[in-house]
Amino acid sequence: MASQPVYKVIFQNGNQVFEVFARQIYQSDMWGFIEVEEFVFGERSQILVDPSEEKLKNEFSGVKRSYIPLQSIIRIDEVDKEGSSKVSDATSTASNVTSFPFVGIPPGQKGREE
Repeated sequence: MASQPVYKVIFQNGNQVFEVFARQIYQSDMWGFIEVEEFVFGERSQILVDPSEEKLKNEFSGVKRSYIPLQSIIRIDEVDKEGSSKVSDATSTASNVTSFPFVGIPPGQKGREE
């Protein structure tokens, strides 16, 4: 039986870049959002504790599903196994990354020429 895929999702949240791992990711029914479910974090039995990963565990504890705006997504990768989740400062790691232009009108809506 094939194992369930794991996805690494990197997105910008304010002045920070979040890198999280999840088992379920798909386009939301709410236009302009990606749904992320079943977050995966490292084992609690590890001797060394990464403060960045602990911050994310606390941030997403009790979260069943997270809706992330498309313009906040930097990258999504399907990976072989989960790694360490982390939070970093957006100015130090992604200074050359710019948000994709966002039109704001879904396809087929008012304002689109037919």
